[in-house]
Amino acid sequence: MSADMRTEDYPEEIDEQLTGFDSSVSSIKTMLEQLMAMPRNDLLQQLDPLDRAKLDLMSAYTLNSLFWMYLVTQGVNPREHGIKQELERIRTYMNRVKEITDKKKASRLDKGAATRFLRNALYDPAEKDSKKKAVSKKTADAAPDTPQMKRPKRS
Repeated sequence: MSADMRTEDYPEEIDEQLTGFDSSVSSIKTMLEQLMAMPRNDLLQQLDPLDRAKLDLMSAYTLNSLFWMYLVTQGVNPREHGIKQELERIRTYMNRVKEITDKKKASRLDKGAATRFLRNALYDPAEKDSKKKAVSKKTADAAPDTPQMKRPKRS
């Protein structure tokens, strides 16, 4: 009977949207209770600076989004309110943090390893033999005409 009373208060078309909204608000409430259970200073001490920035940005964005929804429920157009600029400002900072995170995750180039990889990938045995011959010929041409001294024998 209470279900019939609920559907009579508002159009049936928005019943699904209201149900989704109710479940979203419930999940937000659960997350906020978990965050509020631990003192903020203790939480911030456990995080590195990048995670602190993420937490602060998430908190600010969440609060501003909730205020956006409040304005809508009060019949105020939030696009004409200052909240829109605030959300855009927070979004730009979120993008900055995302870029920093992506740079941390990006692989770094080991130039020595890349050089060895390319040298070995482009290896040509005929070219190596011709280089050996050229080096041995240069060594033979550069050898002095005087005989080299022998090493003394060890006793």
